[in-house]
Amino acid sequence: MAVSRSVSRSVKQQIADELREQVLNGTRAEGTKLPSEAELIEQYGVARNTVRDALALLVNEGLIEARRPHGYFVRDRRRMQYRPQSDLRARPTTAPHDTFLTEQEQAGRTPSQTIEVSIVDPPEPIKERLQLKADELAVVRRRLRYLDGELIYSNDSYYPLSIVQGTPIMSPHDLSPGANQTLADGGHVQVRAIDEIYVRMPTPDEAKRLDLTPGTPVAEHIITGYDQDDRPVRSVLNILPGNRHVIIYERDGLEPPDGESA
Repeated sequence: MAVSRSVSRSVKQQIADELREQVLNGTRAEGTKLPSEAELIEQYGVARNTVRDALALLVNEGLIEARRPHGYFVRDRRRMQYRPQSDLRARPTTAPHDTFLTEQEQAGRTPSQTIEVSIVDPPEPIKERLQLKADELAVVRRRLRYLDGELIYSNDSYYPLSIVQGTPIMSPHDLSPGANQTLADGGHVQVRAIDEIYVRMPTPDEAKRLDLTPGTPVAEHIITGYDQDDRPVRSVLNILPGNRHVIIYERDGLEPPDGESA
């Protein structure tokens, strides 16, 4: 494509438009390398900065990523199906793994995770959600989750120390019955949960922890679970890179408005 300086869109936008179309229609497959900056300069007859600005647009859109010093590559768009509604679903007590590992194995993926457990003075937003007093501590299970060897998302679960001390939640190992069942075994049956979802750019710490390339937005999913006494017993912070997930909600039993059929 020859770029035009007589149209309303800038030259860098025209270059980005053509490359974007090639990515979206499959001409440039996921994981393939784009032409080098020098090749694009020769192809379009433009300055290096113009090519770099065009590529930066596609990086910010999450379509390509820079792998220095090797160049730019089309991002893999095989996203994990993230289903918030499965959080409080009952699961077989005989399941050998937690919900994440079980669900992803059933989907034909190869999941794994790392787990770190510590006693902390939690961040103020978590302390507020758990309704902890100023001097109360929490236990956090910090997990990094992987699919097929690729880092997918982070999952940090906070619990009041007073209700989980001495339970398997304190151990840095997979909880095969799940944290929800472990809480229930201790007398805290979760009967409801509040979900909060925020879409934003990552903090520097999140970008480093999740190995995010520039321009990658994240969804922040916070789950606060309440027991039968309406006491908050856990607050879970999930950070989901936008290029690695599709968030799926399933709903049933929807009723049509009065006077309308389904």
